[in-house]
Amino acid sequence: MTNTEFTSNRDNFCYRHPDRQSFVLCQRCLRTICPECQTQAAVGVICPECLKEQKQNRTPAQKKADRRWNGGRSILAPATGKPIVTYAIIAVTAFIWLLTLIPGIGASIQGALLFNAVYLYPDLNGGVFEPWRVLTAALVHSSSIWHIGFNMLSLWVIGRTLEPMLGRWRFLTLYVLSAVGGSVAVACIDPLQSVVGASGAVFGLFGALIIIGRHMGANITGILVIIGLNLVIGFIPGFNIAWQAHIGGAVVGLLVALIFTRTRRRDQRVWQILWLVALGLVLVALLAFVPPAVLLA
Repeated sequence: MTNTEFTSNRDNFCYRHPDRQSFVLCQRCLRTICPECQTQAAVGVICPECLKEQKQNRTPAQKKADRRWNGGRSILAPATGKPIVTYAIIAVTAFIWLLTLIPGIGASIQGALLFNAVYLYPDLNGGVFEPWRVLTAALVHSSSIWHIGFNMLSLWVIGRTLEPMLGRWRFLTLYVLSAVGGSVAVACIDPLQSVVGASGAVFGLFGALIIIGRHMGANITGILVIIGLNLVIGFIPGFNIAWQAHIGGAVVGLLVALIFTRTRRRDQRVWQILWLVALGLVLVALLAFVPPAVLLA
């Protein structure tokens, strides 16, 4: 196609801004839209008119959930912000996974980042104290592409919806606390087990979706089925899955989302922070007392 033919075709330009070239279509009406007119949705981007129509077609239960969540500001509308934190976590995790595949240094990197409760107690492990492992374990995976693939795919699918709803800092807080919660559960239930993977953090996102979905009046049956299936798989011999991390991450995700939904107003921001700090202190307290008792038993 020549330049003249291209410029004469109005389908190559935004329907609201005829002077702006674009190759992106609204996923509902299939009209060309420029970046200013694009609103991120679960299936891609949609134009302002389709966004307005979608808001008008919400059920009474959804509208009520909007008012309860944030003083009338809709969180059911497609997100306008990009899930930067989600993409960043995926990028960092994928980079570390690639490093672990390098012969000669891969095993050392994985060994330095994996979690095992014994690294938290110098008196029980020859003076070694490496507390960062409760979090870094979520950044390293086994060599299997399926391990990191499932976790990052789940993070990508959920993060694109959940991060814009919560905001970047709340989403990051949810992910970090869920990852720590998974490590805490492993330490308390099986403190001698070494684990890697972001499963605990991902299950925290699943748990948060349950609370937020119920708060919005959404159907959460699908989420419950996915969580149930993954928990069952963790108990099947041969799969070598740390089901303890799944449970710990899911429980913490439920609690974090409960805090968010109960302190959603701007004037409750201080209480939200205090409750999140309190949850973090509870996790630290569990690490301080439960695993040593089990290890010394």
